[in-house]
Amino acid sequence: MSWTPGSVRGFGRQALRGLSQVLFRADGRTGALFCLALCTVDWRYGAYALGGAALGTATARLLGTTRERAGSGLDGLNPALFALCCAALLGPARPATALFAAAGCVVVTIATAALTRLLSVWQLPPLTAPFCLAATALTTAAPAFERLRPPPGSTPALAAAPASAPAALPLDATVQAFFHNISQILFLDRWYAGALLLAALFLANRTAGWVACAGSAAGLLSAWALGAPAARIADGSLGCNAVLAALALCGALLPATPATLPYALLAAATATAVTPALASLAGGHAFTWPFVVTTLGFLLAARSFPRLTASRERRRGNPLAVRTRLRLPSAP
Repeated sequence: MSWTPGSVRGFGRQALRGLSQVLFRADGRTGALFCLALCTVDWRYGAYALGGAALGTATARLLGTTRERAGSGLDGLNPALFALCCAALLGPARPATALFAAAGCVVVTIATAALTRLLSVWQLPPLTAPFCLAATALTTAAPAFERLRPPPGSTPALAAAPASAPAALPLDATVQAFFHNISQILFLDRWYAGALLLAALFLANRTAGWVACAGSAAGLLSAWALGAPAARIADGSLGCNAVLAALALCGALLPATPATLPYALLAAATATAVTPALASLAGGHAFTWPFVVTTLGFLLAARSFPRLTASRERRRGNPLAVRTRLRLPSAP
């Protein structure tokens, strides 16, 4: 593989697309805005995420990934999330964190290829399962290693917490929770970062932006209806997987239609409900396991419902014209 000036520019776009794939976009400008959202909290978070996407993309290109996959940015998705997870859990300032994140990104890239091949038997995508596996292994193993042990007093990202008595959620906290559901996808607990991510999503695709809003609202309402503690609702740790599930099942992996929207919102509520259980099974950190498990289950079920998988006639320029990346055959 030769690295010409054109290929270097193309590599930069692919790395940014890897970051944008966190919310199912394949757009370099969207990835740049996502990186900006991370930098508003800590510039090192942006550096880790973009560096992880770049390292994953470079590894896949050096190993000979397909042109289509490289152009989509999918090879940078899981490494970007893993590098960002390392920064959030282990502290971005430590050299050991950077070295471990870099090595882990290479492993996650290979794990992504393995899971992609394995799940292709059922025509299912790996989603963020490679990141979840690596992040769960990290949180389990880190306490055993002095140089990887989280700093004293650090707050675990997306950690499970025992339920306490539910409390009323003030209006301002409710609004912040709505945006926290989006920002927590990137381990951020700043509402303005969530607002910036949502704005970037609207700029990329208006339908995707509205679906993300609906998914965040579904996660917030389902957590409140189940009696979750106000603090857990407000910080977005219960609702972030709802946003991902809604985006996946209404526009990304299934077409965005009036039939798939309620189906996606049901999946969003389900992802919220199973978050505490999966967090307990995964050693106290849910990460995006609820999104992965719920989305794969709902995708398999969609094969039995042709109305969910059938393509509709779309007018040119219709904002609902979101091409599905995964063709799901109907049940025999």
